[in-house]
This record gives sequence, structure tokens and C-alpha cells, in this order.
Amino acid sequence: MIRLVYVSAVSACFERVNESPYYAPAPFTVSLDGAARYTAETNVFSLFDLTPDTAYTLTLSDEPEPFAFRTAGESFALNVRDFGAVGDGQHDDTAALQSALDLLPAGGRLILPAGTYLTLPLRLKSHTTLELKRGAVLLGSTDRERYPILPGEATDPVTGERRIFGTFEGLIQPMYQALLSAQNGEDMAVVGEGVLDGNAQNSDFWTDFRSFPAARPRLVSLLHCRSVVFHGVTAQNSPSWNFHPFHCTDVGFYDLAVLAPKNSPNTDAMDPEACDGVTILGCRFSVGDDCIAIKSGKIELAERFSWPAVRHTVRNCLMEYGHGAVTLGSESAMGIRALTVSQCCFHETDRGLRIKTRRGRGEKCAITNITFENIRMDGVLTPVVINMWYNCCDPDRFSEYVWSREKLPVDGRTPHLGAFTFRDMVCTGAQVAACYIDGLPERPIDEVTFENVSVTFAPDARPGIPAMQNFARERCRLGLYCENVGAVRLKNVRLTGVDGDEVIANNCGTVERS
Repeated sequence: MIRLVYVSAVSACFERVNESPYYAPAPFTVSLDGAARYTAETNVFSLFDLTPDTAYTLTLSDEPEPFAFRTAGESFALNVRDFGAVGDGQHDDTAALQSALDLLPAGGRLILPAGTYLTLPLRLKSHTTLELKRGAVLLGSTDRERYPILPGEATDPVTGERRIFGTFEGLIQPMYQALLSAQNGEDMAVVGEGVLDGNAQNSDFWTDFRSFPAARPRLVSLLHCRSVVFHGVTAQNSPSWNFHPFHCTDVGFYDLAVLAPKNSPNTDAMDPEACDGVTILGCRFSVGDDCIAIKSGKIELAERFSWPAVRHTVRNCLMEYGHGAVTLGSESAMGIRALTVSQCCFHETDRGLRIKTRRGRGEKCAITNITFENIRMDGVLTPVVINMWYNCCDPDRFSEYVWSREKLPVDGRTPHLGAFTFRDMVCTGAQVAACYIDGLPERPIDEVTFENVSVTFAPDARPGIPAMQNFARERCRLGLYCENVGAVRLKNVRLTGVDGDEVIANNCGTVERS
């Protein structure tokens, strides 16, 4: 069965409906109107260079029935070369690019043909599409002094209303403008087989950033936007986070590649923060930090707003070499709920499914109704981590309030972790721990369920730290470690190569194993 995921005027994304994580059961040929296009091997695949408002017939070599679809219409298409863009990687094309984007009519498309377009930050426009053809590279300038610095927030001198323009790591703060950005926009798309390249490896964005007057730019920043899609493009070498939607609704990321060197600092692939309805489908990530980090701000934001992260779906994705494959938090003060991660493959990430919070995130920090299912992990050091003692990215990270193992009073600063389900997971080549779950004594995690889960440790496993917390101990081949959990339910859980007890439960209400 084939599902049409997304269609623009010139591109279409499809998903094969099966139970195979990320990869199709076997390679298959994709044909359009009877002509073979290419051989695919993943469940999510795409077509580009289509004609607007045109009916097509898709056939797959192993599917008996054809699939009919129609591309969207458009009002007008512009070629950026007509506005003076050179595309040689040396000439500054910022003015030509921004002029073309600004003048694009509603329902229009701006075409970037093959070439390298050196640019400073650009602003996207509502009701428009930016198409990067194969061979097109939007290349970020390395001249940081020419990047605008946006205020964290600004105040209307007449009404006194405050509006946010920049956030980083859960706080409102000044930031360099992203290579691509939009504020209060809607109905926007960036599609094609081209590349968004932050060019950070040739700048000081990865080396001297701690002395900067503002937070480093993201590759793509979306604030208060609705109905935004990124389809097909490759994002690479971002100065910091690659994609950062903040307080956005209905955002789709389809069939993307997000790449950065393993040692590049804070190059998270996707950090949707305080968003409602984010779909991440068929994407491949290999970055220097978390592949996906779902966030909802720190307590300072939660005291002013109520913008939880809700209705997120991650499916048929491949995560490689990051710190965490799918992470929740640690900035989660407005809550995270209704998240499903399924049919994904993780390869050599430090941690697989990772939830991190700490005292001080606040009473609105409720993370619950979270399901992870049909996951394959290979070489992931610790497949599952739930850590309520996270000790990074805060001035008080080493304070006694954060690290004390005493049962402290529950108050307005105390977070709450609810129900988590891990189902149909096969993990091979683990090293540090099968899972490491560590709740707060004053507010234990409600419940954790593992069903149809197998973990096999590497014969040459090396010790490591399973969770980032104060006074953390190195572990090696640790089984299922659970502390301060109301209910632990284990159904058909198989562990191979554990040193010591398979299940360690400290201060847990009930432990059921069947």
C-alpha cells in the first residue's frame, strides 16, 4: 500500500505502509507514467521536477496497482537568476535572493537552478514555495559581523505588548538571524533536491561561540508559523541547531537529510519547541548532538505562557552518530505529550530514546502519553534513558537542589513524568546499559512499560556514563535499571550479555515481569 504524504506543485512524497523500520523489505523501482525513475530502498521516497497542476500515475515494481495523484497548482514561478543572482559561490547573492522572495506573489514559487548561492540570512514569505533544484546550494556567509542580531523580545512602545524574536536552549535571548527564517508566517514550503549549507566549518561558529554577543544562528528558524513544509532538501553544517520551529503549528519535515560532523557543537538536527503538530517522516540524521530534541522551554517561559509540545509524530527515520536519537527535553517546562516514535532505525548514537528533565523545570513540565514502538538499534550505547537529574545548560546545574538524593518537597518547581511505553524494539551491540531510568524520590515516574523488547550487549562493551547527572558512575553491560518509578511492567523482555542482575529496581512501587 502507498500513502501520499505531501504534494507541492513540483514535488511529491510517498510512504509505503508496512511494518519494516525505515528500509523497505526489498529494493523497488519507482516509475512515473510508465518511465522508470530510480531504484529506492526506503519506505519513504519522493519525486521531483514535476509539472504544476498535472495528473500523474506512479507505479512500483512490487506493487500490483498504480497510484494516481495530481500536483498542486501555482500562481507564478520566478527564476532567481532573473534578479541578478550569480550562483558562483563567490558573489554575494543576498540582495537578489531576498528581492525575489519578497516580490514572489501569493501561490508562487522561486526557483534556484544549479549553482552555489552565497548569502546572508534570508526571510521566507507566506503562501510561497522555495525550490532548490538538484545541484543548487544555498551557502551561508562566514562573515558573522554581517549577520543581524535579533532581540530576544521587543516591546511595542504604544501598547506595551512584548513579542518574542529569539530563543535558545529554552530561554528568550538575542540571537543571530538564521540562514532561513520566518515569523508569523503561514503556508510556506522549501522543496527540492538541493542543499542548505550553513558553511559553519569555514567560520568561527563552531570554535569561538562562547564569546559571541548573541546565540549562534540556526540554519532554519520558524517563530509563530503555521502550515510549513520542508521536503527533500539536504541541510548541513549548521552554525548550531539545524531546524528550530518555536510555537508553530502543523509543520512537516519529509524525506530530508540533516548532516554535520560528529564533533560539531550543538548541531541538533531538529528541535521543535512548544509546537503543536510536528511530523518528521522519512528523514536521515547524522549530527554532532541530538538528532531530534523535542522541547517546550524552561520555567521562565512556562511562567508566562502555556505552549506545550503536543501531537508530534516521528516515523520511518534513520538516526546516526548523535548524542541521542530521539530526545525529550531537557527544556520541557511547558510539557510534552502525545508523541509517537515508530519504525525508526538508530545507528551508533550514544543514547537511543532519551527523556531528560530536572528539578526546576516546574509544575507545568508534565511529560506523558509517550509511545516508542517498532525500533531497531545497532551500536547504541544505552538504548533507553529517562533521567530526572539532568545537569547541563543551567547556571545551577551543580547545585545541591539539582543533585540532592533527599526527598524534597513537591512545589511549583517540581516536574512530572507520566506513562511511557517501549514496544517491539530490537537492540544489538549495546555497551553501557539496556536502560537507565532514574526518577525523583519526591515525584517518581508514574509508569514504564517494556513489551517485546530485546537487548544484546557487544562482546567488547566498554564502560560509559548512561545519563548526564551529577556524580554519575560509569556502567558497563548494566541491565534494566529503574529507580523511583511507580510501576515497571516487563512483558517478553530478553537481555543477552548482562553483567549482574537483569532487572534492578530501587524504590519502585511494583515490578511485573511476564
